[in-house]
Amino acid sequence: MSIDVNNIDPVAIVVTPTPASTSRKGSLIWLLNVRLTLGLIILFVMGLGSFILPGFAPVDPSIQASYMRNLPVSGVHLLGTNALGQDIFWFLVFAIRNSLTLGIVVAVGVTIIATVVGLSAGYIGGRFERIVMLFVDTFITVPLLPILIIMGALIRGNTSFLTVGFIIVLFGWAWDARTVRAMALSLREREFINMARFSGANTMQILLREIFPYVSAYMVVGFINTVLFAINTEATLAVIGLSKVEVPTLGSIIFWALNYNALFTGQYVWLVAPIIATITLFLGLFLTSTGFNQAFASKRGVS
Repeated sequence: MSIDVNNIDPVAIVVTPTPASTSRKGSLIWLLNVRLTLGLIILFVMGLGSFILPGFAPVDPSIQASYMRNLPVSGVHLLGTNALGQDIFWFLVFAIRNSLTLGIVVAVGVTIIATVVGLSAGYIGGRFERIVMLFVDTFITVPLLPILIIMGALIRGNTSFLTVGFIIVLFGWAWDARTVRAMALSLREREFINMARFSGANTMQILLREIFPYVSAYMVVGFINTVLFAINTEATLAVIGLSKVEVPTLGSIIFWALNYNALFTGQYVWLVAPIIATITLFLGLFLTSTGFNQAFASKRGVS
């Protein structure tokens, strides 16, 4: 499951900032809808569990030969053990935590770059905008997956887990920057922007105080979509063996299961458990993203 961020209507999710005098409780009621509630519940349960449970792990699940191999499901090993002598349950818990951490780190980097580039290009305009958009369009044009495969093959075994995240950030910010730039273009000729300009506000003040609050709604949705994109990309790289497969992630656990023919040796749990966890996590991110989008659109009266 994936979200096509290009189908998100940036105008629909530009939200007028709520007046400061509105009570905090009342200002959040408009956010409530079924999709967002279900998505947040899924993410809360999986996120909280994956960050708390590792503190109770008896051993590091990435260490091989910690237990007898291929043990069945039991009260001691909730999902059994795999052909490497690892507890599948604890490996999966660490995998969800690491995948979420990677997704959040990548989303923070992508959101910051896209916001700075998009806002500055859209508001300043002129030659600066043309030069910036040349870089943006270049990154958009470059096919991502072949580049990631080539870079993954070159640095395989000589990189850290976060380096994979840096590579995803490097090629993941351009679409969001283009969308933010389009929103800034639509805002820079508004009357309140001219008033701020004539009152003596400089470019940074106008970007932060006048324009950013209007695009912040999109950044929330874009942030969640980027988390999904990062997890999906890392999992794809890991499954084909081009990520840091020694680190537990949703992709690396599937890689090891496939590498040891779990499907043909009866180790179904080893392969099915991470797939179910991945689908559930993606469902939570999808519902949260579309729930926010629906709430912002309803607030603008366009849905």
